[in-house]
Amino acid sequence: MRSRSQTPRTPSRTAGAGHPPSYATSGRRHLAARIDDAWLRFQNKLAIRRGHVVTVIPHTGYGSTSWVRVLARVVRSDPRYAGNGSVDGKRKPLTEGLRGWRNFTSAPVAHAAVRITVDGVEYDVEADRGGVVDARIPAGFAPGWHTVTLQAGASAVVEAPVQVVPDDADFGLVSDIDDTVMVTALPRPFLAAWNTFVLNEHARTPTPGMAVLYERITRNAPEAPVLYLSTGAWNVAPAISRFLSRNLYPAGPKLLTDWGPTTDRWFRSGKEHKHGSLERLAEEFPGIKWLLVGDDGQHDVAIYSEFAQRHPENVKAIAIRQLSAGEAVLAGGRSSDAQPTPGVPWIYAPDGAGMAARLEQLGIIGPSLR
Repeated sequence: MRSRSQTPRTPSRTAGAGHPPSYATSGRRHLAARIDDAWLRFQNKLAIRRGHVVTVIPHTGYGSTSWVRVLARVVRSDPRYAGNGSVDGKRKPLTEGLRGWRNFTSAPVAHAAVRITVDGVEYDVEADRGGVVDARIPAGFAPGWHTVTLQAGASAVVEAPVQVVPDDADFGLVSDIDDTVMVTALPRPFLAAWNTFVLNEHARTPTPGMAVLYERITRNAPEAPVLYLSTGAWNVAPAISRFLSRNLYPAGPKLLTDWGPTTDRWFRSGKEHKHGSLERLAEEFPGIKWLLVGDDGQHDVAIYSEFAQRHPENVKAIAIRQLSAGEAVLAGGRSSDAQPTPGVPWIYAPDGAGMAARLEQLGIIGPSLR
């Protein structure tokens, strides 16, 4: 075991692109931020009175052979679901124990001190005000899957998987979630609330053919990273992970966003989150050309189009799932904001089988086994 790293404490907020700035800024904060701070204080006081304990929820990270991006969330939760206690003599981790609205009743631990151990070296980082850990840590892993450990104070030590991308990787997949890998079929104003507070992953429907398509992509390029980019909140990351696993989607990091207001607005911008995440990927992996997969009912068309215009060298193709007439009505219409992207092909199809056929024609994936 090597000695503890002497790297200075680095707040995870500064480690992650696409996240809103810390609330500890100068000047008068937006009313929404002050209300949210009061609510968080109340949540934590109530959780402490109920005996809830500090818990680290690990998320899948990624990296290169010289660094890893570690993702997690720190909350106060019922010890029965925290990995610290037991239910009928068996440990029941939070990632398996919480469903629907319960994901939002766990109080986030703002600015929690978190110790991350990477290959025997310890690093101290700080969560943001929403309890989200997003830290870039030096590492010397070989390509493939590895684990790092996290602990916040006296919490249980948890393991977080990280996918290390080979230095010579030249292809990867970035996929939207809602209406791309899962069918939502709900009016947009109600979508987030319904999926978050009411449903669990058993009640969500996979988009036909998409899991098979993604499996073919990863079979053709086994070392290609697969990332799921969504405007969903980190609160529902465990449910999304269970849904993807249950429906045989390839494992990969989820790039989600925090829940609640910012310092200058009532709601965070989902478009800004996706823009920032794509820009970060282009900076971190300049040699990778991404297959960008989304749907035509949100902002994916415009976001992918703008990214392809700025970084044509980082886009292999753009695949858009065409919503049905009913889905398009519920989504508020179809997006038609695509701008010319010379050299970057676009494909449109209503399901994974249609996308696979077009990607075969483009030579991006090999022929299926007959």
